[in-house]
Amino acid sequence: VQLQASGGGLVQAGGSLRLSCAASGRTFSSYTVGWFCQAPGKEREFVAAISWTGTRTDYSDSVKGRFTISRDNAKSTVYLQMNSLKPEDTGIYYCARDFLGRNTGVISDYDAWGQGTLVTVSS
Repeated sequence: VQLQASGGGLVQAGGSLRLSCAASGRTFSSYTVGWFCQAPGKEREFVAAISWTGTRTDYSDSVKGRFTISRDNAKSTVYLQMNSLKPEDTGIYYCARDFLGRNTGVISDYDAWGQGTLVTVSS
C-alpha cells in the first residue's frame, strides 16, 4: 500500500484545515489509519487514529475536541479535520497504516507511512 498526505498549508491561529490521506491498494478498508505530527526539532507524536470500519476513533489529549478523523473507504481516503488551530499544532503531518488494526498511538505499530504534509499555524 502507498499513502499520500495532502492539504497542509499556512493558516492563522484559530483557523481550520482539512488534511487528506489517499491510499492505493485494494485492502484500504481493512486496516486502521493514524495521523502523526512531527514538530520542528521534536519527535513524531500521535494525533489521531480510526479503525477500518470508522466506528472507533482515538485522539491525543492535545487535539481532542478540536480535530476530527474520518474515512471514506469508497474513496480510499482518510481525513483529518483540524479546527481551532494553535501555533503548537505546527509540524509535518504523516498518515500511516496499522495493518493489525490496533488503533494505538504507538509509532512502531504502523508499518506503512505517507510522505507528510506541512502545517504551519501563525500566531
